[in-house]
Amino acid sequence: MHSLLLGSLVATGGVVAFLHAALPTHWLPFVLAGRGQRWGRGKTLTVAALAGTGHVLFTIALGVLVAAFGVAVDRATGEVFPWIAAGVLAAFGLYYLSRQALGRGHGHAHFGHVHDHGEDETLLPAQVSDGYPAKGRSDRAVILGLFAALTFSPCEAYLPVFVAGVRAGWTGFAFLSAVLALSTVAGMMLLTWLTLLGLERLPLARLERYEHGVLGAVLLTLAVAVLLLES
Repeated sequence: MHSLLLGSLVATGGVVAFLHAALPTHWLPFVLAGRGQRWGRGKTLTVAALAGTGHVLFTIALGVLVAAFGVAVDRATGEVFPWIAAGVLAAFGLYYLSRQALGRGHGHAHFGHVHDHGEDETLLPAQVSDGYPAKGRSDRAVILGLFAALTFSPCEAYLPVFVAGVRAGWTGFAFLSAVLALSTVAGMMLLTWLTLLGLERLPLARLERYEHGVLGAVLLTLAVAVLLLES
């Protein structure tokens, strides 16, 4: 694989993962749970890191399946594969752009706030009082709930990046997985920490309004790069 393309994949993967981590559903629930359970800042960040790690590992597990399929297709199609990879990237890019044009929200159902069609709905696992989980819920139950909810909602936007990196082999896959892990967990912890410091007025929630548009543009750009550098 062309080194310039690999660099583009790394940069694209970092942007996609960080944008996904910046969604309020990836950090706000930990702030709410931490306040409701009266956790210290360190424990709240630790729980966020734990859930983020589960989120990343589940996405990588799906990525292994996607990459293995891509390797098989690459062997069968040879020189045609870059066009297939670019087509997958373009299809995802157009999908996200169409959702942005239609004004559809992200719609992830994690513990926290779900933004869909511009409306917010609180979906905390425990009974909620004044925006915080009700007292009496054990720390273990809250932590397991947060972990399970985030883990089993993978970063689907990163899967096309794994497809585009098939020709870099499993070494490239490992590198892209490391980028996913670093960008996601670091992004979640950074935004959780900023909110815990009292910077709730930062317009972070607005990122969700434009996430699909940005992701679509990034994936379409990567599709063009694949065609120019690999075909």
